[in-house]
Amino acid sequence: MSLLTSDYDYPLPDALIARHPAPHRDQSRMLVLHRASQTLEHRHFSDLPSLLSPGDLAVLNNTRVIPARAFSDDQRIELLFLEAVAENTWKCMVKPGRRMRPGHQVHLQGTTGTVRELCPEGERIISFDRPVDLQSIGQLPLPPYFGRAVEKADEERYQTVYAQHPGAVAAPTAGLHFTPDILARIPHAFLTLHVGAGTFRPVQAESLSQHTMHAERFVVPEETAAAVNAAQRILAIGTTSARVLESCGRPLQARSGSTDIFLHPPYQFRSVDLLLTNFHLPKSTLLMLVSAFAGREFILRAYTEAIASQYRFYSYGDCMLIL
Repeated sequence: MSLLTSDYDYPLPDALIARHPAPHRDQSRMLVLHRASQTLEHRHFSDLPSLLSPGDLAVLNNTRVIPARAFSDDQRIELLFLEAVAENTWKCMVKPGRRMRPGHQVHLQGTTGTVRELCPEGERIISFDRPVDLQSIGQLPLPPYFGRAVEKADEERYQTVYAQHPGAVAAPTAGLHFTPDILARIPHAFLTLHVGAGTFRPVQAESLSQHTMHAERFVVPEETAAAVNAAQRILAIGTTSARVLESCGRPLQARSGSTDIFLHPPYQFRSVDLLLTNFHLPKSTLLMLVSAFAGREFILRAYTEAIASQYRFYSYGDCMLIL
């Protein structure tokens, strides 16, 4: 067990970053981690139903990514709309920050925003003189490591097939592998967690104990709580679902709220029994979460195997199933 951020690093060849989706969602490769035997198995995502047992329940995050990235009329300011905090007032990430001090104005296709506040993490609170129509002026906020502009295919493939509730600025990527057919073949339930920009940020502190986790809003419906409480084992589809389930505990109650839970070694999971997840960035809180679930050494060994076997990494990449 280590709390040193540097112990959650690994070298990744640039060529293994998946910058475009695979031709078919369910044909992604899937590295299966058997915790009991500490062994690895190479499979495909389409094998998922055959690896589950009676009484297992998959819990998926049905948030929908909003077109949260926009540019000022003069193209000099980039804004990422994170969260509406009041009427016509948003918390935004902005680039470059030096141009957006309190009192500064930005113009977006007929709308004028004024910076009201500089947040501790660098975001800005911006009040607009009328509603901002992100559907018409915004773009999907693709991860920075894609290194490319939004393409037509992203409008479909950077959403899960079950995306329902708009509010995320990043996709719950473990769910991107599902097709309607695969989903229909396994018992499942939905919750909603609106993924925030913190998912892009590596841990900067030298120790995990010094890192402040970002908060994200979630909703657990009544039917999901009932299904979880009746299940024998819970398969969390992605780290976002895992964070909600561990925040709420079992027995699970229907509720809404926000969570800033930071799951890292030596945390012991209480609600999640199995985990499906993609391969995560070095020094990220998500890599630390899966290290808590399966053990840091086992996870890093699995990453080494995935790299040697030319797996595709990150949002549009392949996945791992931790049993």
